[in-house]
Amino acid sequence: MIKEHDRVVLTSELPSEGLLSGDVGTVVHIHGNASAYQVEFATLTGKTIAVATVLPSQCRPIGHRDSTTCTSCTLPDRATAKSRATVPKHMPHLSS
Repeated sequence: MIKEHDRVVLTSELPSEGLLSGDVGTVVHIHGNASAYQVEFATLTGKTIAVATVLPSQCRPIGHRDSTTCTSCTLPDRATAKSRATVPKHMPHLSS
């Protein structure tokens, strides 16, 4: 069972938020009957990338064998990489 403050792994991409399958976030709110989660995604230095509503089918709890992997060291590169989403328009600060 996923609880507030648990870390979760995306199992599908959220293109509108610029998030990829495998991204890790922290649950900050659970919507009624765990129908969805509000999840904050941040860089390893703590800069918020997105706060997104995530369905239970789009994430899983982190496992004891999961590890942190840096898929991109700069957000602009991440946004332009093949099959990766663009930086959300409402978050232009991420492209600097």
